Amino acid sequence: MPFSADAAETLALKALAWLAANDELLPVFLGATGASESDLREQAADPSFLGSVLDFLTMDDAWVMAFCDSVGVAYEQPMQARMALPGGAQVHWT
Repeated sequence: MPFSADAAETLALKALAWLAANDELLPVFLGATGASESDLREQAADPSFLGSVLDFLTMDDAWVMAFCDSVGVAYEQPMQARMALPGGAQVHWT
């Protein structure tokens, strides 16, 4: 069952909170995105920014597993949620 935009945003907000609480991974996210800590608060309601949070999270299986285990969701849910946010649609090249 595909994620609704609201459900995707909710999961992405959980991922953002998880990242913000992760002292090792937060600086990596900030460096990779160019965002500041104040940007995290200011852009938390922006679906495109939330998509970038899920893009970052899904770069590493260990991060996905740690996040999903911490919030009690299935490992495939971050990618499913990403597809429901702006820029996340799967592209079919054939």
